[in-house]
Amino acid sequence: MKIALIQTEIVWGSPEANIAVMDTLIDHAGKADLYVLPEMFSTGFVMQPENYAEKQGLSLKWMQGKARQTDAAVCGSLAVADGDKYYNRFYFVKPDGSVAVYNKRHLFTYSGEHEHYQKGNGRTVVEWRGVRILLQVCYDLRFPVFSRNHKDYDLALYVASWPESRRMVWDILLKARAIENQCYVAGVNRVGDDQKCHYNGGTAIISPYGNVVSDAADNETYVVVATLDMEKLKAFREKFPVLDDAD
Repeated sequence: MKIALIQTEIVWGSPEANIAVMDTLIDHAGKADLYVLPEMFSTGFVMQPENYAEKQGLSLKWMQGKARQTDAAVCGSLAVADGDKYYNRFYFVKPDGSVAVYNKRHLFTYSGEHEHYQKGNGRTVVEWRGVRILLQVCYDLRFPVFSRNHKDYDLALYVASWPESRRMVWDILLKARAIENQCYVAGVNRVGDDQKCHYNGGTAIISPYGNVVSDAADNETYVVVATLDMEKLKAFREKFPVLDDAD
């Protein structure tokens, strides 16, 4: 599977502007099976969902159109209004228009996210072109029990708005999740500034051995592209069956 991770700045509260940027970056990324966008890619990490959360599905409709156009899956998280509740919702969209949903489980209480968004109740694994993919959002990275591999996924995706001040943690935990779960890990972070934080990226694809397969330059709009070798992953798991001994 060929995967492309889109690291870019996000215009605060402007879905139309951000969609235009994402659209162009995907077009210039080259052919891939999966395009991954950052957390809340259409607005930035907003704490006023009543003002910014999508109610008409503008970004989701764009994702469906882009997936169809590219014959690839497109995924990323959005601030979404669902009835009278708001979610930090990870959409995984396939070319046929079908949508898998993961609502962020671990809300970032340090910033008050839990006061504005509804907590998700379960985890989501999506199958796409022979790869089983776990969907995760930002703060989920700090909770290894939730992401424990029960032999049910091959790739963990983390989409994030992870500030520069805690960047070292991001780098370390992406590798830890790959090693302990014997899987590929892809982490997609943004760059630039919002009203509270500076973001310097750190977008990367990590191998099951904990090595960096491909990564982005810091503080730049950058597309990370790599091909995941499922046969090599299978052989590694068979030779060194760590997951068989898990608690």
